[in-house]
Amino acid sequence: MLVIVDRFEGDWALLEWDGEMFRFPRTLLPPEVREGDAVYFDVRVDKEATDARRETIRRLEDELFRK
Repeated sequence: MLVIVDRFEGDWALLEWDGEMFRFPRTLLPPEVREGDAVYFDVRVDKEATDARRETIRRLEDELFRK
């Protein structure tokens, strides 16, 4: 997904994507990003991390509801 950095407002970057504006934490962008830059986002699901988190939550629920 390609977004354009419209401007910065404090700790936030205002990004434009498909004609819509949204705020994004500035600290999550590379430090060299400037207003007007085109930034590519690569969003993927980490299946292994997701499964591990679900297993941890399942174990915690088991412990909680056993008592």
